[in-house]
Amino acid sequence: MNMWNSISSEQDLSILMSTVCAFHDSCIKEIKYTSGAYVDNDLTMYPVNDLRALKMIIQRQFDNPSAIELEFLGLKYFRLSPCDEQYTCELHDATMLLKDGYVFWCDCGGLTVAELEQYSGTIVCASKLRWRAVNEYIGAKEVYKSI
Repeated sequence: MNMWNSISSEQDLSILMSTVCAFHDSCIKEIKYTSGAYVDNDLTMYPVNDLRALKMIIQRQFDNPSAIELEFLGLKYFRLSPCDEQYTCELHDATMLLKDGYVFWCDCGGLTVAELEQYSGTIVCASKLRWRAVNEYIGAKEVYKSI
């Protein structure tokens, strides 16, 4: 498994966006959210969202990498607006921005910081982001599956 690359600067964002050609000809394959809260076997609850981790696998019609995994940590919000089956869901490009200590990822390119609040597509806002190439995740086989 490849090493994680952290996003903590505009330069890190530029490297990621260059590596994945701004997510051109890509698709969101899978998403997994872990809150940190749980109910134990004795039915006691740990009700704290102390993880708030969102993992996303994006597959691309390009080599090196053909699939990447994004892991958003300290999730502030996530809005998923998937296309229905009458439309295609490929990404032509995406927007990634750093603002006020948060990283934003949107499934549409060219958005500005001012447009983030009005954007109605898929958007992720988190305290941290890291990513890695996961070419072994290419194809239809489910990665985030239950045992």
